[in-house]
Amino acid sequence: MKTTLKRLIAAILIMGSVCSDSFGGIPTVADYPSIQAALDANPGQMVLVPDGDHLIQKKIRISRDGSGLYGYGRILQEDPEQPILEIEGAEGVRVCDLTFSRAEGKQEARAPGVLILDCTDTLLDGVRVLDNHASEGSIDLRDCVRCIVRDCEVTNYKRITVDDRTESDLYGYAFHAIDGHGILVRFSQGTRVTDNRVVENRLLPTPEIKEKHNLGQLTPGKKPNHVGELASDVFRRGSVTNWHQGSAIMVSSPESTDHTIITGNYIENCAQGIDIHSDHVICSRNIVKCGMMGVKATHGSRNLIITENQLNRIDLWGIILNPGALSHAAEAASEGKSQRAANVDGGTIIAENIISDYGYGHEYWNWGGASEDKKGSYAIALYEGQLPTNPPLRDVLIQGNVVYDHGRDQILVDGEPKVAPPRYRYAIYVGPWGESNEKGPTYPTGIRFEGNLLHPGLAGISNVELTP
Repeated sequence: MKTTLKRLIAAILIMGSVCSDSFGGIPTVADYPSIQAALDANPGQMVLVPDGDHLIQKKIRISRDGSGLYGYGRILQEDPEQPILEIEGAEGVRVCDLTFSRAEGKQEARAPGVLILDCTDTLLDGVRVLDNHASEGSIDLRDCVRCIVRDCEVTNYKRITVDDRTESDLYGYAFHAIDGHGILVRFSQGTRVTDNRVVENRLLPTPEIKEKHNLGQLTPGKKPNHVGELASDVFRRGSVTNWHQGSAIMVSSPESTDHTIITGNYIENCAQGIDIHSDHVICSRNIVKCGMMGVKATHGSRNLIITENQLNRIDLWGIILNPGALSHAAEAASEGKSQRAANVDGGTIIAENIISDYGYGHEYWNWGGASEDKKGSYAIALYEGQLPTNPPLRDVLIQGNVVYDHGRDQILVDGEPKVAPPRYRYAIYVGPWGESNEKGPTYPTGIRFEGNLLHPGLAGISNVELTP
């Protein structure tokens, strides 16, 4: 109701600014040669961008406290190398109800759509970022404090690119990929990402798209390919399976980003729905429909609340927790190195989530559907660390979740009802990367299960005993 009233008032103000001077003194882009000129002439004020298309050749920049833009205009960037809007070093900036996109033929971008840098208390409200096809975030926050992204829409944010990992000692290769992020948060504290819609309708992970763009095939990168610590299987195959990269919502920079709220978002056709590399996160009441993963937490993610999410038509992992390569124990100062606090995974609650229609997304054929035993397909997965030096995942409460096998209700095959086998191997898997591997030094510890409703997978409910 408050949002509807706010937008009604904005519409009245727009009409007033166009039709009369009765509101007096409202800064509007219509009175200046450009949007940037209007902002520069009215520091610390909200500037109206009236309805219609507004072409720009350079990024719009906001750097004064209390400034902002609002209205129902559509701002179209003609330079794919630049962001559409950049907000930097300011406090209390607001951007409301505008549409940001790229000019026709310029959608394949190499920059974020809306970029927010080193800001405090910035608000994006009702903003749309459309067809910003980039490896960066369509909405990208870096080094921010207490910023809010709410009621925004991101549509068609992915692109075909090369994922270059040749500079990494862990990987050492590059490959053709689909990549891109809807909302990306890094090096930030107190961020709220709520009630947004992030949807990809253009680049779906189908066999046809894979073949057309050679997705997963190794290719030259910035540095020569070399076999990294985690890359022996990749070089043996000559390709990767995880060629669908990026996240609808990603909260990263695990030793810097903290205290994040991710609630009420709708996500469709993603690689990773919600990807968390952060501490003290509430991830609740989101819907992820069609994705390789629903919710992932890794690289030192501590004290998370993952509750009441609907994860529908996920093809690899509904919820996955694991200590990623960036996690580490506390380290004292030594010659040439500063001390480091521990960056560990655990102290987390996973409760009252529903994982349904597992394996009926767009890329099951590339994961569980690629093997008769549904290898690696788990509705909930708790893994060992990627490296022997990673501290183990520990102290996780898994309570009141539902893993619901769609095939039990009968599905229609060529118009006929048919009971279909489950498309996941286990509802819950705890252990090494690969069931045939022995427990390593980073095996998960202190995992508790209470009151879950789990339909068995092809190999059963779980590979471990589910005791409280």
